[in-house]
Amino acid sequence: MSTDTTPWSSKTQSPASKLIDKSKESPFVPIGVTGFAAIVGLGLYKLRTRGNTKMSVHLIHTRVAAQACVVGAVTFGVLYSMYKEYVVKPREANLSK
Repeated sequence: MSTDTTPWSSKTQSPASKLIDKSKESPFVPIGVTGFAAIVGLGLYKLRTRGNTKMSVHLIHTRVAAQACVVGAVTFGVLYSMYKEYVVKPREANLSK
């Protein structure tokens, strides 16, 4: 009989290891999140030097740039997964025949 009283302890992962596992499954999600954070940080930095540009215009431009980064990463992720599913797997199946 096992002395371990928590059978699920071997399956417990830290948040960092979960993030690494998810990054391996879909590598474009962390790229999109990093790009989003970088654009928001740059927008906050440029907030001081915006000159006479209205605040609302500056915020709209920052939001559009951040959304474009995330949508681009998601699009490339979908295209990459479609490439693996429909191009790479059929080639491997044909080679094994």
